[in-house]
Amino acid sequence: MKIDILTLFPSMFYGVLGSSILKRAISKDHIQVNLIDIRDHSNDKHNKVDDYPYGGGAGMVMKPEPIFNVFDELNKTPGYFRDQKTIFMTPQGKKYSQKKAQELSQLDRITILCGHYEGVDERVRDNLVDEELSIGDFVLTGGELPAMVIMDSVVRLLPGVLGDEASAQADSFNDYLLEHPHYTRPAIFRGTDVPKVLLSGNHAQIDRWRKKESLKRTLTRRPDLLENVKLNDFEKKLLEELKQQDNI
Repeated sequence: MKIDILTLFPSMFYGVLGSSILKRAISKDHIQVNLIDIRDHSNDKHNKVDDYPYGGGAGMVMKPEPIFNVFDELNKTPGYFRDQKTIFMTPQGKKYSQKKAQELSQLDRITILCGHYEGVDERVRDNLVDEELSIGDFVLTGGELPAMVIMDSVVRLLPGVLGDEASAQADSFNDYLLEHPHYTRPAIFRGTDVPKVLLSGNHAQIDRWRKKESLKRTLTRRPDLLENVKLNDFEKKLLEELKQQDNI
């Protein structure tokens, strides 16, 4: 996968791209990341990229010319438009989800535009952007941090990136349920024991415990997610047991 990042602050990405899963994905050629400094494509001799909004108002708006210039260059790349999507990070966008991460992971290339100041000239959104996404109902200084979130969540879904492919499949939200609790050694830590079922070696009982804990965690923390879940008869029975408990 190729990932183009259009930003005013490319140095913000150096740390995340040089660490952990993203670093490994780059070193093994699972992804190619192209950091593009929008300032380098300004028509202004001082590399100016923003201006006052027409009609007045507080703040500055990112100018259209530098961003269009970037895309003029990208369009010259052979096969750029093939299986590609341009995403603009904005609080006004659709809320990002694991389902969207899975959808984006199927593409050959994604281009992420990071806004700043009061946003971008509307002509950029009308002519260059395929989709607008938000990582939550809050406002950040720019789109760089959300872009990092998109990259991390998408790249870990690519074949060969994680050491264990089952890890991604078991993640929270993959089936609209929150993931069950995890434990590791030691079996007793500061007076607290690991649940005995996990030490039993009985995989059927372990699977039942994990499914029940997953349902319990979803019911108590994110009951709204259960509206999207298609439960089988076994899962429905477990959920009813949980609802009947006094502490749920």
